[in-house]
Amino acid sequence: MKVSEILQVKGDILYTVSPDTDLANAAATMAERDIGSLVVMEYGDLVGMLTFREVIKALHAHGGSLEHAGTVRKHMDDSPITVTPDTEVNEVRRIMLEKHARYLPVMNARTLLGVISFYDVAKAVLEAQSFENRMLKAYIRDWPAEQMAED
Repeated sequence: MKVSEILQVKGDILYTVSPDTDLANAAATMAERDIGSLVVMEYGDLVGMLTFREVIKALHAHGGSLEHAGTVRKHMDDSPITVTPDTEVNEVRRIMLEKHARYLPVMNARTLLGVISFYDVAKAVLEAQSFENRMLKAYIRDWPAEQMAED
């Protein structure tokens, strides 16, 4: 299974933010949309990722308030790990586990196609395993019965 297959199932809704957006506004968007990440875009290019991890760190650094935390640029991950539509899901799992990355932008050259989350990958793997399990059970159920030789 490839990343492109996950994106097809997930759909193409993508939330982006400018690096000059106030962090408080970005966090409000994340809360309102119930999302864990925002892609940071500038002049049509991916320049970073803002996840709940960066928001929590900023909250901690600013005494529990984002009012004076500044802009997204100050807190974003400015070199996010990316994958392509052709990346195999097992590779994505390895990257996410090794790099502790819960969200990966999917890029085709310089074009952002979407973001896949740890949840998206887990769901896709579970569905693939469930499908394989059903196929194996159907195969076993339909196994031809052996003819018993009578003595």
